[in-house]
Amino acid sequence: MSPTLTDRILVILQRLIPARLIGRFIYHLTRSRIGWLKDALIRGFSWLYSVDTSEAEKSVPEGYQSFNEFFTRSLKPGSRNFHTGANDFICPADGTIAQLGKATAGRLLQAKGMEFAASDLLADEQLAAELADCHFATIYLAPYNYHRLHMPFDGTLEQTLFVPGLLYSVNARTTAAVPNLYAVNERLVCQFNSRRGRFAMVLVGAMNVASISTAWSGEISPAADGKVQRLPYSGAEAPTLSQGAYMGHFNMGSTIVLLGPSGLDAWATGLDAGETVQVGQRLGLMTETV
Repeated sequence: MSPTLTDRILVILQRLIPARLIGRFIYHLTRSRIGWLKDALIRGFSWLYSVDTSEAEKSVPEGYQSFNEFFTRSLKPGSRNFHTGANDFICPADGTIAQLGKATAGRLLQAKGMEFAASDLLADEQLAAELADCHFATIYLAPYNYHRLHMPFDGTLEQTLFVPGLLYSVNARTTAAVPNLYAVNERLVCQFNSRRGRFAMVLVGAMNVASISTAWSGEISPAADGKVQRLPYSGAEAPTLSQGAYMGHFNMGSTIVLLGPSGLDAWATGLDAGETVQVGQRLGLMTETV
């Protein structure tokens, strides 16, 4: 998908918009506990985006104290089928596959005719070198999607890096028009180790994404000094999460870039860019255990 003149104009407009200021406004609005306001936001949003509220664990809108609580809602038990076989690498999120493939010398496909470097995305040269030829998948979460993220494979957290950056939209039109989009946007890089090698889950921020939350440290926001926040984990303090376990969520929607371990042999047959996926489905296959 090549950028059109309209796409380029939209990108220019995004550069002019005070994204941080808007983000702060959205943050406070979506956390309002004023009954009529949060109910109106939930009902209006659900209607506008045709959200399947029947899956929500609580009654809508009465069961939620704020719009953000609804947006980051959990689902009723059994709403998703989790494939948890020993050789399964499962989808971490509901969404649409933006790109799916295998990296070549540390280069990942962003859009047709446009690549970006894993080292820029991960902000860690050592990890990027280790994952230089990994299988990768980029999953876009639309506003109507379930926004909790789950572990694709058993893993122990080794470090997180919160990388400050811009807040471009991450829809298909912007992705095709902004070089290195995922590497220039604000993001949280989560590095895990597993019995089949290291892998990374990169939670990419975007316009209106006020913050990102994780299972191990709660809500994460940019540092006041605007610097990279690197948090290493080791020993008993390192969280270990099992396949399918909740690992975090976006406070408003965005994109996840998944860089698989060396043991990930292939993506599941039939998956391609543009395909709709659900959390828990088989995304890839591991090499057989030896």
